[in-house]
Amino acid sequence: MQMTGAKIVIETLIEQGCDLLFGYPGGQVIDLFDELYRSRDCIRHILTAHEQGAAHAADGYARATGKVGVVMATSGPGATNLVTGIAAAYLDSVPMVAITGNVPCSQIGRDSFQEVDIVGVSMPVTKHNFIVKHIEELAETIRTAFQIAKSGRPGPVLVDIPKDVQEAVCEFTPLGHPAEPEPKRLAAEDRLRQAAMMLAKAKRPYIYFGGGVIAGNASAELIALAEKLDAPMGCSLMGLSAVPSEHPLFLGMQGMHGHYASSAAEDAADLVLALGVRFSDRATGEQDRFSKHFNIIHIDIDGAELNKNIAATLTIRGDIKDALGRLLELVKKRTNREWFGKIQALRQEEAARTARSHALLEKQHGGTGYLTHYQILDAVSAAAPADAIVVTDVGQHQMWTAQRYPLREPRTFLTSGGLGAMGYGLGAAIGANLATGKRAVLFTGDGSFGMNLNELATAVSEQADVTVIIMNNGVLGMVRQWQTLFFDRRYSATTLSRKTDFVKVAEGFGAKGAKAQTPEQLADALRTAFSQSGPFVIDAQMCSDELVLPMLPPGGSIDDIITEIG
Repeated sequence: MQMTGAKIVIETLIEQGCDLLFGYPGGQVIDLFDELYRSRDCIRHILTAHEQGAAHAADGYARATGKVGVVMATSGPGATNLVTGIAAAYLDSVPMVAITGNVPCSQIGRDSFQEVDIVGVSMPVTKHNFIVKHIEELAETIRTAFQIAKSGRPGPVLVDIPKDVQEAVCEFTPLGHPAEPEPKRLAAEDRLRQAAMMLAKAKRPYIYFGGGVIAGNASAELIALAEKLDAPMGCSLMGLSAVPSEHPLFLGMQGMHGHYASSAAEDAADLVLALGVRFSDRATGEQDRFSKHFNIIHIDIDGAELNKNIAATLTIRGDIKDALGRLLELVKKRTNREWFGKIQALRQEEAARTARSHALLEKQHGGTGYLTHYQILDAVSAAAPADAIVVTDVGQHQMWTAQRYPLREPRTFLTSGGLGAMGYGLGAAIGANLATGKRAVLFTGDGSFGMNLNELATAVSEQADVTVIIMNNGVLGMVRQWQTLFFDRRYSATTLSRKTDFVKVAEGFGAKGAKAQTPEQLADALRTAFSQSGPFVIDAQMCSDELVLPMLPPGGSIDDIITEIG
């Protein structure tokens, strides 16, 4: 069947299971958008306010569903505006295909209008990328892009298509089904047996897991293994939602702003089983001290992560779900009463420190017209639907949410962990809601929200069920916290002093909103927000001096942890 390149692209996207596409049109993709219009019954296109918002929306779609997110933009600024979103997906291992238009092949390299070498620009932040200069290679290239994006460790792939390739005509043969991922790499049996022996000898085993468990759909195997080993669990930021927050063996997120009990438990362990994590600096603190007291078994699908940041005693490369399933069969059920006596003491110590910190906050802010972070988070978690997808931007609100919000199911916590992209949240929340139909609850700060609040236009146009909670402290909170603790309170460029009325901004976009300064006002706003469809913005007023604690100082260890400030 003879087709133009543009029609081949859209037909191949349909073939690959793309049902929702985020993007923004332009001159070098006008042919693609024309074919997208013709196929609007098969692919729903979401027009965002900005290409970065489109990329984050495709990211949110992918994280919430496990499917490949798709974003499309024109050449030049359209393509470069995608880069932050692509980088966020790359650093958090999110499957995505980005399709960009380019000038005709004959004009490439001539500084043509809106010409950018997006393949060169995006190379460091994509799993792979392509420029298609021959229409005969177009369909297979897109199929390969989907295959690469979802194989092994997931990630974004970019396909750049010059305009003349979109206009050319050639024969198209449908594949009839989505491209299959590459065969899974399976862990070596002898290494799994060695891991089982190490676990049998350990007196204080600890499981540290990350986003690889979610990407590998291995939550059930992880929980079963922890219960069989009677081992406490902690996670990286990206691992949140893999295990229900209330699970008795789960101590919460660890690391720079993690729970005291989880960080201290890992430090007291004699063996750490690390699953789908990269041992980033925010998770380990001082790397020279980090693993002096314990052995490490590190299992990951990506061989490049093994021994990259932390040297492990035993490394195992392979699919995490398969590896944990086979390891389950090799270990014996046990109990660790003495070890859990230590764990319980750490939990009690954490609870006491938290209670003192909250009492101090109440004393400082009670009746002052400010809400505390735990008042906001507790009120939202009590009012929100049980199946809500929780999304955050980046900053103090991100860490408070990670520490305190109860999560029950995998893929219900979306955040930019590796890149830490402020402005990620609203696009991702829209993508997650439209992909799943579940309410998305976005926790953001006034700084982060100001980055991409233009996507309220998208939320309103699509009537996305997104509830935005702005934890508004009037400052760039996380940077200001560092200035408070380590820069002698020299608040350079972190006091915003903005006059923005976020409720009026929301109304200007066609959304609804409310301001909350007291628990009663917050409760009223939440009842209204969750009783109706469409976007709703709550401007929750906070004090600029509230800190995220605990905190490991940069390069510090558990011995340096800050848990209270009087």
